Parts: sequence; C-alpha cells; structure tokens
Amino acid sequence: MGVQTAKPSDAEQDRQRRAAELSSEQGPDWSESYKPGSFGCHELLDRTSLAANMVEDYILSHPACVQDREWFALAERAAAALHELYQRIGTDHLDEADGSPDARVE
Repeated sequence: MGVQTAKPSDAEQDRQRRAAELSSEQGPDWSESYKPGSFGCHELLDRTSLAANMVEDYILSHPACVQDREWFALAERAAAALHELYQRIGTDHLDEADGSPDARVE
C-alpha cells in the first residue's frame, strides 16, 4: 500500500477553484493587491463588518428568526463567525500595515 494523501476539503477545493479563476482573469500576481496591509484587504475587513452588522440587525432581530430556536441559533453562529473572521482579518491586516515582524505569512 502506498502513502495516502489527504483529499482537500470541499471548502478548500472551492477556494482553489476561485483562486485559479482569479489568476486566469487578473493574472498570476492577482493576490498582491489583496494581501494584509493592502487596500484590497482593508476592503474585505469593511465588508466583513458590514455583513456581521447586517446579520445582527436584519436577521437576528427579525421576528421570524426570533420565533424559531434553530433558525436563531444558526443566525447567531453566523454572526459570531463573521465577527471572528473580522478579528482575524483585522489582526493580520493591521500587523502588516504597521510593519510588525509578527505578521503571518501563508
């Protein structure tokens, strides 16, 4: 039996497909415009904040969501995930913008 390699998750396969599309549309250096510290990354930070606020303002508070325990729990998890994403993007973005030596490289 040979060595088995782990199959990428569906999410990772989707990410790789999207990256390939961006590469074919914008060229192989497309990611330079979106790295932490860039305007593109700042734009994502803003959009993530906006999406988190929209989930809280328009979904969690909607009476149809409030009346259903499972829907409310899912919406609450969505808002929490968006807030966590915002924090992670913000940390990397601000570290890179400040020139911090602890900035993550992936």
